[in-house]
Order: sequence, then structure tokens, then C-alpha cells
Amino acid sequence: MPKTPPRRRLDQLLSSCGYCSRSEARLWARGGRIQVRGQVVKAADEKFLPEEVVVDGEPLESPEGILVMFHKPAGCVCSHDEREGQRVFDLLPARWLKRNPPVTTVGRLDKDATGVLIITDRGDLVHRWTSPKHHVPKLYEVTVDRDLDPKLIALFASGELRLEEEPKPCLPAKLEIISAREARVELTEGKYHQVKRMFATQGCIVTRLHRSRFGEFELGDLPVGQWRKLAL
Repeated sequence: MPKTPPRRRLDQLLSSCGYCSRSEARLWARGGRIQVRGQVVKAADEKFLPEEVVVDGEPLESPEGILVMFHKPAGCVCSHDEREGQRVFDLLPARWLKRNPPVTTVGRLDKDATGVLIITDRGDLVHRWTSPKHHVPKLYEVTVDRDLDPKLIALFASGELRLEEEPKPCLPAKLEIISAREARVELTEGKYHQVKRMFATQGCIVTRLHRSRFGEFELGDLPVGQWRKLAL
């Protein structure tokens, strides 16, 4: 038989979902801002099913966790540190950073790179998609500063391409040359600046880097700077 979902304290629910602190939740309850099954709840230490809780007339946002696909624009960083400039999180609902735990990116894209970025507050999902043993495929569209040698296709696929200061070679990668200076690269690992460094070993500078697919998630027609919720 399916397990009955656990009931949770209102103050803990509001805090974990980023609405307010647990102490502030008591004030919200006394102010009549919380309802359960159409009735105002005045005590924040009462326990209810998350899907029953309504705050300011709206159901709780994603109490089971946030999972979204975001189309990262160039110029923003995948960091929580405000000192590094505009963050991808600055383009998302502010409440998501107040969740406990806060949302984070699954892996990273360089500041000047664009494309698919998966964002979640679920640590199990971050581990699933970043653990080296899972070999999650990622597809990149690349433009470089010089004509591409067709011999690169075999080199990338060989599993023998070694990055500077890396003790082990890269895992085999699929390279498809689209035009003289454009290509697609599919990787199943995520070394630091890996795509740029792979081309750099052959004297090519990457001038454009766009990730169009991450695992099972394809960017499709999602506009730049926009996000779409995914099923957990």
C-alpha cells in the first residue's frame, strides 16, 4: 500500500519553502494569512499535509522541491556569491534562494556560455546528475576561431585526449563538425571548462559555447532568461 505523506508543522513548512522564518510564521498565522481546508489556522505549530496549506490565498509553492530548466543568458554566473556579478539566481524568483536548502545549479556553465541549466533545491537530484559514475550526456554547440580539422573527430572519440595539468585523459566524446568553424560536442563528464580546454589543446579558441541538451532535458524553444518547471 502507498505510504501516507507525513504531516508537517506550519512554521517548518513556511520556512523550508522560503516564505518566512519560523518565528515570523507565528505572526503570519496570528494575522490570518494561513488557511487549511478553507479555515484560518492561528497556531503555527500545528501539523498538516503540505498540499492542504494555503498562504495569502495561494497554495504552497512546490513543497516537495523545486526543479526547473533555465535558459542561461551570457554574462551571468552560476554562483551564489554576489561579488562575482550578476547571478543566474537574480533572474529567478527571490523566494527560491530563501528555501531551505536554497536552489542551486546542477553543474555550471561559464559566464559567457548560454543554454540549458538545471536548477533545484533537491540534493539527491544534484548528486544524480553530477556524480561522475552516472555519465550524464551533455550536448554543446561550439564556434571556434579557426577552421576545424576533421581529424579532431577521431581524437575526441579516442579517449586519449589529455587536458593540460590533468592526470587522466578525457572520456570519449562525440564531435560533429557542422561547418568550417562550428561543431557539436557530446560529453559524458564535466571537467572544469572542459569543452574550451579540449579545443585549446588543438590551438582553437572557443568564441561561442551553447549547451542545448543536459541529460534528458532539451532546451527547445525556451526563451533566453526564462525557466520552466519540470516534473520531480
